[in-house]
Amino acid sequence: MKKIILTALVAFGFTIVNAQEVEKEKSPLTFSGYLETYYSYDFGNPDTHLRPGFVYSHNKHNELNLNLGLAKVNYAKDNIRGNFALMGGTYAQYNLSAEQDLIKNIYEANVGVKISKKANLWVDAGIMPSHIGFESAIGKDCMNLTRSILADNSPYYEAGAKIGYTSKSEKWYLAAMYLNGWQRIQKVDGNQTPAFGTQVTYKPSGKATLNWSTYVGNEQPDIDRKWRYFNNFYGQFKVSEKTNLVAGFDIGAQQTLKGSSDYETWYSPVIIAQYKPTAKIQLAARGEYYQDKNGVIIATGTENGFKTFGYSANFDYLVSDNVMFRIEARSLNSKDAIFLRNNNPTDSNFFVTTSLAISF
Repeated sequence: MKKIILTALVAFGFTIVNAQEVEKEKSPLTFSGYLETYYSYDFGNPDTHLRPGFVYSHNKHNELNLNLGLAKVNYAKDNIRGNFALMGGTYAQYNLSAEQDLIKNIYEANVGVKISKKANLWVDAGIMPSHIGFESAIGKDCMNLTRSILADNSPYYEAGAKIGYTSKSEKWYLAAMYLNGWQRIQKVDGNQTPAFGTQVTYKPSGKATLNWSTYVGNEQPDIDRKWRYFNNFYGQFKVSEKTNLVAGFDIGAQQTLKGSSDYETWYSPVIIAQYKPTAKIQLAARGEYYQDKNGVIIATGTENGFKTFGYSANFDYLVSDNVMFRIEARSLNSKDAIFLRNNNPTDSNFFVTTSLAISF
């Protein structure tokens, strides 16, 4: 009987659509998740099971652990959008250690409004992924299993308001931010100083992306105000169907004292190459250097400060479209003996990390 009725309706010009499909198409909500477990062995054999203090991701030694577990809901309809995501794992534990207890497990919480009918111009506010850098907390989106020194020591997230514009050709993205600080949701006590950021992204073709991001702010109480100026540059290039290349460079400067014209600087170049010999295998190599001789970002208390080269080799196996197994060997070599090996100072550090991640 149902088939006869449907046939008759079609004959009279009615279009029959599955009700569930209509509901699915109209739903403004989408749900997603990510889970990354890992095991890392540091040949320095730290008693505390903690890797060096400037490492914030995959930083537990000789124990199976969760780097990041993430559950996210996204809302998008007409000129409104919003994101809310909760997380757990050692990434959240160590990267948000300075935040209030109730927000340490918030990965993202923001709302956006399109403010122009003709232009792709949005205002977003809340807790957002950082506008700085090409590496994120979500491992599957990065070429290497572990994050570079550069990424671990610049913001992964930010809190504030952002106005962003995407050109009609989608080749240009321009944004400006009003922020609470350098990777901060909660401002420093006694700090009433605003912080600012900008971002310019240019995609000349589908095979290249060029980015310049900036940050200006003060990370101390106002009585000891020291202005920090930071620039992040990177380029992403699709060299061939199987080869990708990323090159980045960070440089920052911070006042030595309040009102001083003298600045302490730090900088870090990094280059990553990825090769995909098959549909299921990915290989990557990274070279990096980080210099912070005055200890603005990474304090060592040694004569030459933090001057460290790093090298890593990465192997990925795509178990399925949404499951990835990874293994990485990484070496760090510093000018001073800033590492420990069996509780004795040394100038080098070597470790191997594996991970298994699923996204859904």
